[in-house]
Amino acid sequence: MDNPLLWILISIQVFMGAFDTLVHHEGTERLAWRPSQKTELRLHSIRNFFYTVIFLCFAWLEPHGAFTIALTAILGLEVLITLWDFVEEDMTRTLPGSERINHTLLALNYGAILALAVPYLWVWSALPTALVPVSYGWWSVMATLSAVGVGLFSARDLLAANRSERLTTGNPATLVAQLEPRQRILVTGGTGFIGQRLVQALVAGGHYVTVITRDPRKADTLTHPVRIITSLRQIHSADRFDAIVNLAGEPVANGLWTAQKRARIIESRVETTKALDALVQRLDHKPACLINGSAVGWYGLRQDEKLTEASTPCPAFVHQICEAWEQSANKIAEQGVRVVILRIGLVLSAEGGMLARLLTPFEFCGGGILGNGQQWMPWIERDDLVRIIAFTLARHDITGPVNATAPEPVRNVDFTQALAQALNRPAFLRFPERLLARLLGDMGRETMLGGQCVLPTLLQRRGFVFAHPKLAPALRVITGARSCTSERKAQERRA
Repeated sequence: MDNPLLWILISIQVFMGAFDTLVHHEGTERLAWRPSQKTELRLHSIRNFFYTVIFLCFAWLEPHGAFTIALTAILGLEVLITLWDFVEEDMTRTLPGSERINHTLLALNYGAILALAVPYLWVWSALPTALVPVSYGWWSVMATLSAVGVGLFSARDLLAANRSERLTTGNPATLVAQLEPRQRILVTGGTGFIGQRLVQALVAGGHYVTVITRDPRKADTLTHPVRIITSLRQIHSADRFDAIVNLAGEPVANGLWTAQKRARIIESRVETTKALDALVQRLDHKPACLINGSAVGWYGLRQDEKLTEASTPCPAFVHQICEAWEQSANKIAEQGVRVVILRIGLVLSAEGGMLARLLTPFEFCGGGILGNGQQWMPWIERDDLVRIIAFTLARHDITGPVNATAPEPVRNVDFTQALAQALNRPAFLRFPERLLARLLGDMGRETMLGGQCVLPTLLQRRGFVFAHPKLAPALRVITGARSCTSERKAQERRA
């Protein structure tokens, strides 16, 4: 196998495979944290194991006789596994265009590798059975490093597939069980991270849901039956809604706060809410309630001060966002609609939000403390947030701002330690405040280095029971830790 072209093709295969794994499987698609991809992960694990054997054999050994037949069988099985994988992917997820292109190139390149390797395999198969040591210099080193890489990901994918069984989120209908009788609910932001779970719970609970989205393609991820509209103009004045849940808005912490970004963040929230105000004005039957999103950022950056719904704000851009949104929502109350403003903390789930972005770095020992680690992180588990939405919809005595956070906020250093323990990984890194502020500007200073010690005073007074009141057990359940069984049972009892 001293053919330079063959080794070049093998190198290209390694590069494209690494790109597919790191960018698609670990990056955009996050397969290791999607329970639906358990079978795909197992197929990847088997295929990566085959590649480990192939690379090591090509690097240092020349198989003869029966060993050649065994290697040929492995090369053939890799093709069958890949075909099975293609079918599994098409049945369980929508592949991005770049992944489809990459898969096509991988298949073509692998075919070229086999075409060049077949003459060698044919000659070796006729020789007496033996494993002859060989070396191809740097090509052998490259193949060995590739074998180590795919071997690690083979083990990682197998462990992730086994963990998938512990990532189940239970029956979503139980999250809205207190919401009776059946409701007609309009949801904005229904294709987002929080909205998808809310819609899933409402549909499972037998409610009638209308979702407004600018991109109908995103509606493919929703649980049906759901009415999908792309504009509020599609709603007739005679249509009836019992409630509106308004969660739509430009993401806040996904990029630098340029002047244009700041404007989009505020306008996306205010304009949608103004449009809802106009809708309510023309409806023949006005909804009884509006549940409007906001965030704990309304309070500004408050260090160690304990904050309730009665606390006053401090200046900050995050306060400007929330204040503008809340003011536009409160105007709807002038039409006799009960308005509840949910000041939401950091929403935790393996399926999206801040935590989803942290899981892969923490899994690969890249997690660490932000700044001095003393900033407060008010948090809420996603299903608890859905339960809060249902609770405030059902309770007619709740109006105005409501802190939608768990009863025990934590500091960043404690959050980092709890997540590392849930994943059974060390978190020894520190990200200096000066570095984060320089790289991320005001976005980093306000969303990562600033914080608020927010308490859900009103919810607790009204008797709301959190399924996840403490961070460490919640993270063990969310991440599917092996020790999460007892926490999940305790959660079910509280819910």
